Amino acid sequence: MAQNVDYILELLCDHGMLDKAQIDEGWEKVAASSGKLDIMDALKELGYVDENETMAVLAQQYGLDTLDLDGYQIPVEVIESVSSKIAQQYKIVPVMKHDDMLTVAMSDPTDMETLDSLRYVLNCDVDAVISQKSQIKKLLDLHYGTIEASVDSFLSEISGDDVEHQLVADMEKSGESLEADDAPIIRLVTLIIVEAFKQKVSDIHMEPLEKRYRVRYRLDGMLHEVEAPSKYLQGNVTSRLKIMSKLDITEKRVPQDGRIQLKIGGKDVDLRVSTIPTSHGESIVMRILDKSSIQLDIPDLGFYSDDQALINQIINMPDGIFLVTGPTGSGKTTSLYAFLNTINTPTRKIMTVEDPVEYQLAGINQVQVDRSVDLTFGAALRSMLRQAPNIIMVGEIRDLETAEIAINASLTGHLVFSTLHTNDAPGAVARLVDMGVKNFLVASSVKAVMAQRLLRRICKNCAAPTEPDPEELRLLDAEPKDFEGANLMKGRGCAECSNSGYKGRMGIYEIFMISEETQDLIFHNATTNEIRDAARKSGMRTLRDDGLRKALAGSTTLQEVIRITAMDEE
Repeated sequence: MAQNVDYILELLCDHGMLDKAQIDEGWEKVAASSGKLDIMDALKELGYVDENETMAVLAQQYGLDTLDLDGYQIPVEVIESVSSKIAQQYKIVPVMKHDDMLTVAMSDPTDMETLDSLRYVLNCDVDAVISQKSQIKKLLDLHYGTIEASVDSFLSEISGDDVEHQLVADMEKSGESLEADDAPIIRLVTLIIVEAFKQKVSDIHMEPLEKRYRVRYRLDGMLHEVEAPSKYLQGNVTSRLKIMSKLDITEKRVPQDGRIQLKIGGKDVDLRVSTIPTSHGESIVMRILDKSSIQLDIPDLGFYSDDQALINQIINMPDGIFLVTGPTGSGKTTSLYAFLNTINTPTRKIMTVEDPVEYQLAGINQVQVDRSVDLTFGAALRSMLRQAPNIIMVGEIRDLETAEIAINASLTGHLVFSTLHTNDAPGAVARLVDMGVKNFLVASSVKAVMAQRLLRRICKNCAAPTEPDPEELRLLDAEPKDFEGANLMKGRGCAECSNSGYKGRMGIYEIFMISEETQDLIFHNATTNEIRDAARKSGMRTLRDDGLRKALAGSTTLQEVIRITAMDEE
C-alpha cells in the first residue's frame, strides 16, 4: 500500500498540485494523529489537495471514469450482488451491473490487487470507477453497516434541532421499555415526523417499492419525494410506527388505523395513521393534525367580504341544514370548525358526531363514532337530540338513516352542519335524493350548500407580474382583453418556497343559497343542471369564478385555477 501512496504523491507533484514541503507537513500531521489519519486525509485537512482534482488526475492516468455518489441510487439487486463482508474488506461499493460485468466504486485505482481479488471471489468481470473516499464510506455504512450506522448516515442528510428532545419526550410519554438497539430507529422515525411538521406538511407517505423504500411529503396539496432510509430498514420503520400507533405489529395481512400523539416545539400534534398491505410490504400514510392550526376565524379561510357576509347569514340561521361539499382533503373539516368557533358562545349548546374526532374544540361536546359498540352516526344523532342542543355537526352524511335524522333535527328547530362528497354545491341535492331522501324534505330542510377546493397561494417572496399564455386563454375560453388591468402574478421560485413559486393554500368557494325558486325546482325533481342554472341566475358564483377573481387579484395563478377546477367545468 505504501508504494501506491508514494506513487499518488509523486503523480500529484508531477502535476504541480503538491510540493515536498507540503508532503512533509502532511506526514507530520499523520504522526500527530496517532494513526487516525492517512497521508491523503492529512493533506486534505491542510488544504493542500482537493479530492475532486485528485480523482480527475487518477482517472486520467488510469483511463477510468469518476462517479459522484452523492444522491446516487443503487439498485437493490446490485447491492445484494456483493456481501457485506467483501464490501467492507475491500472498501468498495457496487454501483451497477450489466450482464456479467460488475462496476464498483473505489477511491484508490492504484490498488490493482483489489480488482484481481474481486474478480476471483465474485467470479465475474469487475470494472472500476473512482469516487470520493468519504462517499464510499457513507454508502458502506448505509447499505452494509449496522442499523445504527445506516440511520446515522441518513440523519446526516437532514438534521433537526428538536430530534433528541422529541425522542426523549416521546419515550417518556409512551412509557415504553426500549432496548438500546431500538434507539437509532426511534431517532429516524422521529426525525421524519418532526421534519414534516416543520415544513407544514399535511401528510407523510411511506411506500415500499420493489427495489427501494420511498418517503413523500404532501405540501400544499402536492407530493414531493424526500430523502428516504435504505430499503432494508423498511421493516424496522414499519414496526416502530405501528408501536407508536398502538397497532398490532404481528398483523401484516389487513389494513389498520391508529393514532400518534406528540408534542413538537411546544405544540400538541396528532397523526392519523393508516396502514395497508401491498405487494412489497405495508404502505403507511400519516395525516398530520396540528391542533393550533384549527383555531381559525372565517376571514382566515380566504373568503372575500361578500362571501363572508353570506356565510355569517347562514351560520346564524335558527334552523335548517348547511352542507359543505368537496373531495377528501379539500378543507371541509377546517371550514366547519371555523364556523363552529365563530358561533361558539355560552348561550348555545353545540354537539358534534365525528369519525374520527380530529380536533378537540373547547366548549363543544364532541362524540366519536365507535362501530364496535354500535355507536354509529345515526345512533349518536338520535341520542344527541335528547341533549337539547342548539347546533349539531355531523361529520358526514353517508347513508339514508343519518340523512333522515339530520333532516328531522333541522325541521324541529336545530341548525345542522354536515359534509357530503359531491363535485359542486347544486349536486348535493341529487346526492341526497339518490340516498332515498324525499324531494320535499330536501327542499324544506336544506338552507344552503357550500362547495370548496384548496389551491396554492403565490409565494409573496418571489411573486412577479405575468401575462396569460395562449394555452391558459384557450382552457379558460377567454380573450387577452378579459385580463386588461388585472394584477396577474406568478412565483419565480426561491429558497423560501423550495423553488415551487407557491407557499401555503387558500380556499375557493361556491355558495348555493336555496331560494324559493330553487325550492320549487327541487320539489318538482328538476335535474342538477336545471338547479345549477337557476342558482347562477340568482347570483351564485362557481368555484372557477371565485378562483379567477382571486387570480386576477394576484393571490394565485391562472394555471392553478385551471388545475383545480378543470373537472368542475366539464
